[in-house]
Amino acid sequence: MKTELLHINLSYQTDSQKEYHIPLSYQLFGKELFTAPIILINHALTGNSEVSGEKGWWKKLIGEGQIVDTNLYTVLCFNIPGNGYDNFFVEEYEDFTTSDVANIFLKGLEFLKINQLYALIGGSLGGGIGWEMLAKKPSLAQRFIPIACDFRTHDWLHAQCLVQKYLLSSEEEPLQKARVHAMLCYRTPESLNQRFQNKYNQDKQRLESEDWLIYHGNALNGRFSLSSYRLMNHLLMNIDVREELLENIDAEIHMISVDTDLFFPPSEIRSCFQTLRKKKENVFYHEIQSIHGHDAFLMEYEQLNKIIKNILQG
Repeated sequence: MKTELLHINLSYQTDSQKEYHIPLSYQLFGKELFTAPIILINHALTGNSEVSGEKGWWKKLIGEGQIVDTNLYTVLCFNIPGNGYDNFFVEEYEDFTTSDVANIFLKGLEFLKINQLYALIGGSLGGGIGWEMLAKKPSLAQRFIPIACDFRTHDWLHAQCLVQKYLLSSEEEPLQKARVHAMLCYRTPESLNQRFQNKYNQDKQRLESEDWLIYHGNALNGRFSLSSYRLMNHLLMNIDVREELLENIDAEIHMISVDTDLFFPPSEIRSCFQTLRKKKENVFYHEIQSIHGHDAFLMEYEQLNKIIKNILQG
């Protein structure tokens, strides 16, 4: 299994007409390229290309003997340029939109001479990038699995990202503050209330729930840069595929939502499914049941694995 970080050097002009040199980085897992079906994974907000292996953030889904079995597939994952995993950062983050990232990923596939994917799987922001990619190249994938995401940034998500933008502009602990707010978008009241039950940490003189939020803020600050977080938040604010382009997508589309998601509400995803189903037969809807909200796609592996297993083997 290959796990080294590889690079493609690209010259790219953004939709806003800015010129960039992009050292697009990626990792490959499983079978050698072109010896097996290829599955592209688009990572989420603070994710990266290391989707499998000992430190893989999606290793319960992707790996030897897992549902996305690296004994059967070639798994490819690009780093969103500017996420910092490859030490490439973008300071002028507003130069880029999700459409630009989709264009860059498509250029990466073209460089690798990959014309078609067996599947494209993306969670949250990664799924939004997937929608953008398929709107631009409808024949790219046989199967598209967008998880806990939509083809467009709706008002509610935009509002939450706007709060994030304000917090990221703070002079004191901007990333920590933004992460604390984000965790409340990724989870639900029931999830936190059930877990912490107003327990108080006497040593730290604060609620256990407060301590948990502070921990997540500090942990992200230790592994993620402020410029990267600003960029990723900006991309979330700018997922914007024209609805009429969706019906042109050739792929079998399997939308997966979470019934308690406060970030990408299932009502919006169901609405997209119902609209698209009138135009296309190969569109399907699946729903994860969980008290945990948006983050359930990284927690409810038994449900997610069962859904994806049926899709990939169908």
